[in-house]
Amino acid sequence: MSFIRPEASESLAKFRESLTALAVLALGLWWVVAGRGLLFWLGWVVLIAGAVLLWTGIQRARFRLGAGGPGVVRVDEGAIAYFGPLDGGVVALSEITKLCLDPTATPDHWILAQPGQPDLHIPLNAEGAEALFDAFASLPGMRTEYMLSQMKRDTGDTPLHRVTIWSRRAFAALS
Repeated sequence: MSFIRPEASESLAKFRESLTALAVLALGLWWVVAGRGLLFWLGWVVLIAGAVLLWTGIQRARFRLGAGGPGVVRVDEGAIAYFGPLDGGVVALSEITKLCLDPTATPDHWILAQPGQPDLHIPLNAEGAEALFDAFASLPGMRTEYMLSQMKRDTGDTPLHRVTIWSRRAFAALS
């Protein structure tokens, strides 16, 4: 028996890293206010670590769109695997040449391109899709804030075409 409604439990799970960061921030603040000497300085270190955890927790929460979509995503040893009801595939992170967001699909899809293989289409709400945040963030030159803003566009602002989130060619041109 649970004392928390399922909707509230889902919201808490979505923001789990942020809630942990708030606890770390509270501990750091307590040590800064009440501590002396080493504990005072350790409190500042904990406060800074809590702020970084809060920032990353908020980004992860913005990336999570829920579950229940078609298929399952697995990220393991530098490879992204998608097992869908009709199709699927595996893409090595080191081989990805382009990452796009397709807002015209229902639901919205990530499109991962690699040379010599068909594009891999992954619904944003596929089971396990939250693991893609770390995988995408590890791409060289990835602008996570741009990715998150494209995911959260209002329906009135939704483009009628794929949006390129990251491209190896564009990153190489910047390097």
